[in-house]
Amino acid sequence: MTQEFLTAAQIEELNKPLASEAVRIRSQSGRNLSYIEGWWAIREANRIFGFGCWSQELVDVKCVSERERTIGQAKKPGWGVSYVATVRIVVSGIKREGVGAGHGIDVDLGQAHESAIKEAATDAMKRALMTFGNQFGLALYDKEQRQVEDAPASDRQVSEADRQAKKFVEHLLQKMEQVGIDADGIKTLKIILNVSDFSDVSESIRQKLIERLTPDYAKMLNSGKNSSGVQVLRITSAEIEASTEKLQEAANAAFG
Repeated sequence: MTQEFLTAAQIEELNKPLASEAVRIRSQSGRNLSYIEGWWAIREANRIFGFGCWSQELVDVKCVSERERTIGQAKKPGWGVSYVATVRIVVSGIKREGVGAGHGIDVDLGQAHESAIKEAATDAMKRALMTFGNQFGLALYDKEQRQVEDAPASDRQVSEADRQAKKFVEHLLQKMEQVGIDADGIKTLKIILNVSDFSDVSESIRQKLIERLTPDYAKMLNSGKNSSGVQVLRITSAEIEASTEKLQEAANAAFG
């Protein structure tokens, strides 16, 4: 008989306020939206439910839009693709589903589809997990965010590697703004960094990434000619479970 309940300790964790450290902000249609990242949701599920004690299933995915569009300041011909997906989460026999959307923009139609499918699946996963409580972003649906702590997350939730990764990302985004990378280039590099164990890639490789962000390199990113970025993007965003060794190899190949 399948167990269909959560333990008291799990319920306690789920009901705790969401740490502000987990919250990210993005601008959309003139509004600032709060969200948690996909890798954070997966890590919290592993922490609260246990490794191998929960599962996710892609129930449905469909393309709802595919159109030609221009990309970047150079107005290079490209594609815009949108998908919707449904993901089912199962924890101790409890089933929850979420529906999400994803959008891909690329000069290559196949890569636009790939990006949109992954984003839709991740969005749907987060929406399904959200129904389990604050730690998966439920607290963000309250406009006043009364269940979001101002204090940093506990040491169990945020490791030193996470703090260093956040510091690196902040440095990277500042440099990107300085050299004039547009929204499409920023999106590409953000996707590269949305891998939990990218923080384990060596500091020397990170520094090379920062050094590569020159005005000339910004032009390549903005016009979709960033072969190095695409190479890392394909490898590091494939699966959140990718090993640190593979991430290091990807970074070395692109920036070493």
